[in-house]
Amino acid sequence: MIYICIPALDEAQTIGVLLWKLRRVMADFPRDYEVLVLDDGSTDGTSEVVEPYTRVLPVSILRNERTQGYAASLERLVKEAVTRSTHPRRDMVVILQGDFTEAPDDVPALVRRMEGGADVVGGTAVAAGPEHARALRWARRGLPWLLGRVAYPREIRDPFSGFRAYRVSVLKRALAERDGKPLLTRQGWAANLELLLAVAPHVRRAEEAEVSVRYDRRDRTSRFRPWSALSEVWRLSRAAPRGTPAVEQAS
Repeated sequence: MIYICIPALDEAQTIGVLLWKLRRVMADFPRDYEVLVLDDGSTDGTSEVVEPYTRVLPVSILRNERTQGYAASLERLVKEAVTRSTHPRRDMVVILQGDFTEAPDDVPALVRRMEGGADVVGGTAVAAGPEHARALRWARRGLPWLLGRVAYPREIRDPFSGFRAYRVSVLKRALAERDGKPLLTRQGWAANLELLLAVAPHVRRAEEAEVSVRYDRRDRTSRFRPWSALSEVWRLSRAAPRGTPAVEQAS
C-alpha cells in the first residue's frame, strides 16, 4: 500500500488540481494507494474542496481544529499511515505538499526505487520553471553546509526536501523510539530534515530521484522565511548525532 500524505494549510486554490493530477498519474501507475490529506485548521475552505474527491479517489480527510504547524501535521500523517498499515515492510509513505509546487508525475519515480529495495528515497529538485525567490535558491545550496558531519544518509542530496518516500517499517521504528514523545519539533524545511534524521538509524538503503519543483504554481505567498529556516537548521544540527549512517550504496 502507498500512503500519499498531503499536509495542507489554506491550499483551496491548488489542492483540487493536485488531487485531479494525482488521480490521472495513479490511473496510469496501477498500485494500491490511499491519499491522506491533513487540513491544518484552514480558513479558506480547503476541506470543502477536497470533499468531492473522496467520491472518486481513496481519499481520507484529517482535520486540526486549530492550526498546529507543519511539523505537527506531518507527524500526524505519519502516525496515521503507520496505524493503517498492515504490511509495514512492504508499505510506503510518500509526502507531497498541498501547494502543487511538487509534481504528482514524479510519485512513480520514488515508488519504483522503494520497490527496488530502498528504505527512503529523497526527491532532489531539478530546474523546471522560474524560481523567482533568490532566498530559496540560496537556501537550497547553502543550508546543507551547516550540517557538517550530521548523521543522515548522504545518498540524499537534498535533506530539506519534503517530497520523499519512506518505508513504513522505518517510520514505525522511529516512532517507537520516541516512546510517545513528539517525533518532530522543528518547523518548515527543518522538520523534513528532522524526520530524515529520525529514520536514519533504521535505514539500510537510501536512494534519490530527480523531481521537478515549480514555485510559480503556488497560488499564495510563500511561507519560507530564510532567517527562521537558518535558525531552525542550525539548532537542529547542533543537537543531531554525528557521523554517517551505514547504508547500502544505491545501485
